[in-house]
Amino acid sequence: MGERQLRGHHLLCVHGFQGMGYSPGFVKRMDEIVTQIRDEDQDFGIRVLVDLDDACQVCPHNGGTHCAASPGSDAHVKGLDTRAVEHLKLKPGKLYRKSKLVEWTARMVKPDDLDHICRGCSWLSHGVCKAGIEKLNQEWREK
Repeated sequence: MGERQLRGHHLLCVHGFQGMGYSPGFVKRMDEIVTQIRDEDQDFGIRVLVDLDDACQVCPHNGGTHCAASPGSDAHVKGLDTRAVEHLKLKPGKLYRKSKLVEWTARMVKPDDLDHICRGCSWLSHGVCKAGIEKLNQEWREK
């Protein structure tokens, strides 16, 4: 496959994704992305963005050039992206190997880090994100 484009915070969401989303189309797209990222036999390029990405293309809140979910939502989501990118020591716009991004996430992100990185995210309270990062951490320790 070619490359994927993912927002900084979606690099973390994929590990805890449990089928919740903003619309059936968004859930389907995220499920496709998550399946590819969780498949250890697939490796491909991911361009890390602080902007709309492959998942956003089918989101009902896609405002064409920005997140239009509510006033201030674009700045909020870009804040999530920026904190995730900074925590992982990545550069926005740069292309990385999927395998390296998963490894770095497993090594550098702990469940409680999400309290800061994902501050204000409506999905954080569901607990699936922290559980996904914990599972990733555990799988990586067992390698």
